[in-house]
Amino acid sequence: MQIGVISDTHRDRKFADRVKNIFSDMDMIIHLGDNVQDVLKIEKFYTGPIINVRGNCDFSVGVPSEKIETIGGKRFFITHGHRYDVKYDLSGLKYKAMEENADIVLFGHTHLSKIIYENGIWFVNPGSPSVPRDGFNSVAIISLEDGIINPGIKGV
Repeated sequence: MQIGVISDTHRDRKFADRVKNIFSDMDMIIHLGDNVQDVLKIEKFYTGPIINVRGNCDFSVGVPSEKIETIGGKRFFITHGHRYDVKYDLSGLKYKAMEENADIVLFGHTHLSKIIYENGIWFVNPGSPSVPRDGFNSVAIISLEDGIINPGIKGV
């Protein structure tokens, strides 16, 4: 199973062109917020399942700010990250992940791609394909094969 993860698209008109070739073969796409309306652009080129949460720039939308999903037998904690102060450190997010018995945590908000494996939990931030803070436009691809999680960052 291949999962495309994207965050912080911020209504950029060109993000869909950057990611559609990468995401076209994914089994699922997860959007981590800012802006959830951009899921409508993804739906124009992708017909598979899409999971999304709202971020700090998503106002008056009926989308939850976090979700727990079991995908491929693994427990995913999906959040934008702003409620856990991820721009400063990941301690709040790590405690929440342990509370939720997460195998993998997907978060955004920082606009910086990052993958960390700690205490048996993967923490994956796909960065941003639109407004990265380090100049590296990116998304994440997570491979789930035979119960093994293999996350990676892909430049777009």
